Amino acid sequence: MNADILHPPWRTRRAQVIALHCSGAGAGQWSYLAEALGGSYQVLAPEHYGCESIGPWSGDHAFTLADEAAKAIALIDASERKVHLVGHSYGGAVALNVALARPARIASMALYEPSAFHLLRQMGEAGAEAFAEIANLTRTVCEGIVSGDYRGGVSAFVDYWNGRGAWDAMRPKAQRAMLRWCPKAPLDFRALIAEPTPAAAYRALCCPALILRGQHGPMPSRMIAESLSRLLPASRLLVVDDAGHMGPVTHAPEVSTLIFQHVAAAEDTMRLSHSARSRSLTGAVAGALHREQAAP
Repeated sequence: MNADILHPPWRTRRAQVIALHCSGAGAGQWSYLAEALGGSYQVLAPEHYGCESIGPWSGDHAFTLADEAAKAIALIDASERKVHLVGHSYGGAVALNVALARPARIASMALYEPSAFHLLRQMGEAGAEAFAEIANLTRTVCEGIVSGDYRGGVSAFVDYWNGRGAWDAMRPKAQRAMLRWCPKAPLDFRALIAEPTPAAAYRALCCPALILRGQHGPMPSRMIAESLSRLLPASRLLVVDDAGHMGPVTHAPEVSTLIFQHVAAAEDTMRLSHSARSRSLTGAVAGALHREQAAP
């Protein structure tokens, strides 16, 4: 799907949800979520570099998560109100980067197994095994791509995140799409691993945060999700039964419902807070007028 926006880009006061897809996917990944959110929300799904709608990275400098985050940040800056961030895997790591860049403009976050691999190296011995697993996958995928064996590299990538045999089970059209995308994979891996943000920085993200992981997600993803649930001050961690790393696709109804409930709860909280501030202001003004009228 060649679409930055899953709903028309008219000016609106509806709450906006910015949904960031995983590596190798596109805006269409969030079609079910857009339906679940219904007409109450405007769903924006900017696609990443490497997607057909965006094209390859420019090559002007070493690629970072901040480069990928720029499109979402521009959407936030153009918004009249706070936005809700949703991210899966690579998109979850990008969402964290976006939130750190605009913390006061984020109404809530919902992240499904965000691939913030840089955190693994900050977990001491506990994260060493998980980081070694990701480093081995990175090496296998990148060696395949650098040598021109795109099929070998991308099949290892798909099987790791989806389970053994997943690549062979894919439709030829889907395989061809992954083969077109795969030269971007080394940039994604490097950006995720080389991200310099210290773990403690995430404690500054005070918005309501829902961290989701699949029951059968890979060890590195489980560890990152659990770590973030401890770092983010207003977070909760939920496990999606029988799901793996690709839960937003394989278990779209369940995951979309959880995200919808989280976004709606955050909206309700903001609405009540706004109403309370309005009543307080009205009371203060009325009090001042009363005192002025009562003055001799």
